[in-house]
Amino acid sequence: MRPSLMRSASQVLRRRRGYSSASGQPERKVAILGAAGGIGQPLSLLMKLNPLVSSLSLYDIAGTPGVAADVSHINAPAQVKGFMGDDQLGEALEGSDIVIIPAGVPRKPGMTRDDLFNINAGIVKNLCNAIAKYCPNALVNMISNPVNSTVPIAAEVFKKAGTYDEKKLFGVTTLDVVRAKTFYAGKANVPVTDVNVPVVGGHAGITILPLFSQATPATNALSDEDIKALTKRTQDGGTEVVEAKAGKGSATLSMAYAGAVFANACLKGLNGVPDVVECSFVQSTVTELPFFASKVKLGKNGVEEVLGLGQLSDFEKEGLENLKGELKASIEKGIKFANA
Repeated sequence: MRPSLMRSASQVLRRRRGYSSASGQPERKVAILGAAGGIGQPLSLLMKLNPLVSSLSLYDIAGTPGVAADVSHINAPAQVKGFMGDDQLGEALEGSDIVIIPAGVPRKPGMTRDDLFNINAGIVKNLCNAIAKYCPNALVNMISNPVNSTVPIAAEVFKKAGTYDEKKLFGVTTLDVVRAKTFYAGKANVPVTDVNVPVVGGHAGITILPLFSQATPATNALSDEDIKALTKRTQDGGTEVVEAKAGKGSATLSMAYAGAVFANACLKGLNGVPDVVECSFVQSTVTELPFFASKVKLGKNGVEEVLGLGQLSDFEKEGLENLKGELKASIEKGIKFANA
């Protein structure tokens, strides 16, 4: 890619995501655990382009030196280092402000997020033990699926280590928001860059509840059937990509983008930018469930405020009640695993 095109790509990212100049900003270290994987590689690229990142630490069990060398050649300010294997995990984590975890195995055709549980739960548990030891004050952005279970696992690991702070643990559900925005804009025929759609609940199947009644800009062009179809497509977005890739991958590129969007919001919050709001799966009292995804205001300590659900349509109220059983079971499964 020519330098002029690279500059253009970086400028587009900054403009769309509200990136600002790094001058005068605090030094911020971001660690990506699982950086050599399908999500990790494009996520590493996008975080390298973020001018709020001064140090980018890339970790995986294999392949990270090559990814780090490749990404480090990009003419953006972040200093990049690669780390590989258990013996280098501590060094990768030390001093991190944000730890993003896309580590684990991807979904394959016919595989549900729950099928991933036994493999990914163990990976997450080990990584969180290291986070508790080497960077206990970092914000943790959990991407590894099933998020409905891996976030509770992380919370239990941190509780056992005496480092748990509910304000600093996030399940990244941003891809559900990204999909809801895209699908809504296409159906309502409105500019996608102007669209906002809150997505609440969890991060799998029917636990994903887009609140299209609160979408902006509002439209009268969508029927009840359109809303139901958009909801179903948002819930099944991951399966749509898995099937389209015919067994050769899952939603890696869009997930990397969503992960970068959420990490950027966390960085802005840490740096004191006011009124930064994103949806995320966090410890919550919005419902009777201990964890729930809703709009969250981000600040210098992570979660500044967990926002309520607002006014729901009858269809959304029904969806909210329908998701609670499955989400509760997934949360309990994570807690049970962590304490086994």
